[in-house]
Amino acid sequence: MTGEVSGGATYAAAGVSIDAGEAAVDRIKSQVRSTFRPEVLGDIGGFGGLFALGNRFRDPVLVSTTDGVGTKAMVATAAGSFETIGLDLVAMCVDDLVCQGAEPLFFLDYVSIGKLDPDHVSQLVAGVAEGCRQAGCALIGGEMAEHPGAMEPGEFDLVGFAVGVVERSEIIDGTRVTPGDVLLGLASPGLRSNGYSLARHVIFERAGLALSDPAWDEPGAPTVAEELLRPSVIYAPAIRALCGEVEVHSIAHITGGGIGGNLNRVLSSSTDATVERGSWESPRIFGEIQRLGGISDDEMAKVFNLGIGMIVAVPGAVAQRAIEVLAAVGQKASVVGEIVEGSGLVHLR
Repeated sequence: MTGEVSGGATYAAAGVSIDAGEAAVDRIKSQVRSTFRPEVLGDIGGFGGLFALGNRFRDPVLVSTTDGVGTKAMVATAAGSFETIGLDLVAMCVDDLVCQGAEPLFFLDYVSIGKLDPDHVSQLVAGVAEGCRQAGCALIGGEMAEHPGAMEPGEFDLVGFAVGVVERSEIIDGTRVTPGDVLLGLASPGLRSNGYSLARHVIFERAGLALSDPAWDEPGAPTVAEELLRPSVIYAPAIRALCGEVEVHSIAHITGGGIGGNLNRVLSSSTDATVERGSWESPRIFGEIQRLGGISDDEMAKVFNLGIGMIVAVPGAVAQRAIEVLAAVGQKASVVGEIVEGSGLVHLR
């Protein structure tokens, strides 16, 4: 019959290697176990991850988030460097959780890939595990999916899911934001995982730079690859420490949409936020992207965090104490603005 091929079809011939998948799981087991907390039940290999909440909480509320790393994954692929992008993934998820006062409990990842290479997957998951260790949450599950035909060999996408817990009485939702509150900005040394479509367009297509080129014209400057793959700060531990020491009225994770598009999510309808653009030092990479792309100030502010990864609103009387608490856990923060009467708007001045 026309179209018949001798020999039986196999999954491997279709482009999916079960053996490679099993080898990848074997390589990541120690990394995953290194993140376990006492509440984790069982081991790797079950159909679901088990986590015992216990009786530490009086009235617990679970908080869940999901996110990805966007087109930063394309930079990692082009550079052949996969060690830190998993950490970026954890940061994007757990730093959303902590905005509501939640303690990150556990994390799950999903890796889709064109052709499964155990070394490649091991590097990705090692980054996820390191991020979980920094955040204090357990990596209790995940999935690897090989997608031949849908993705080219070497292409991958990385998605994460985090669950945290907060006492109902301690939920932070912005309702306590009051005129006179001070806004503290937590420093971000790089792009984190946001704005990479514009950054790649400007750096590679408009400016014609290569990954191995210096990111800017200065002795000792990092390469483009080093700067674009700079790992994200995980703010969750520092924010949790802050919430344990001072009164916190709101927390905003500054991701896609910039300061204006995220800070407004934690304002009441009767308050505005004013943010002074020159009140913090913006990392060099933002100025280079703006210069190379001829990008307006407003467009930069809509796309990038400009060097501020989180903004926290605290009563003015505790602002200096809050800065000291953050400094004690290694997180630089500075006053970047204030809360005033208004209608839920953010003003960048």
